Amino acid sequence: MKQIISTPQAPAAIGTYSQAVRAGDTVYLSGQIGLDPASMQMVDGIDAQIHQVFKNLSAVATAADGTLADVVKLNVFLTDLVHFPKVSEIMAQYFSEPFPARAAVGVAALPRGALVEADAVMVLG
Repeated sequence: MKQIISTPQAPAAIGTYSQAVRAGDTVYLSGQIGLDPASMQMVDGIDAQIHQVFKNLSAVATAADGTLADVVKLNVFLTDLVHFPKVSEIMAQYFSEPFPARAAVGVAALPRGALVEADAVMVLG
């Protein structure tokens, strides 16, 4: 049985997907980019986008009755891997040890001209 997770505290889905789907104790959080949920506009600059991505993921995690501490796997997509150290630096403000497993992938482009996107898998209970 799957449960769809949705919150106005994160950007509304801009396609044929849900913000997150819970199946049992596992929650699959869709990719988040640096959209401000109130304005649905992209925040400016890589630092602000990274922070907004983690804020958006946190809001979806909260809507699923979890927190970023429940994330077991994080995938990060960057249009320029030169920003990877900045992702690690800012990620430390949102996650604490033990850190989730993580992948970082360089991509040619992201939706809405985003510089960074991240999705996650969370396990509750």
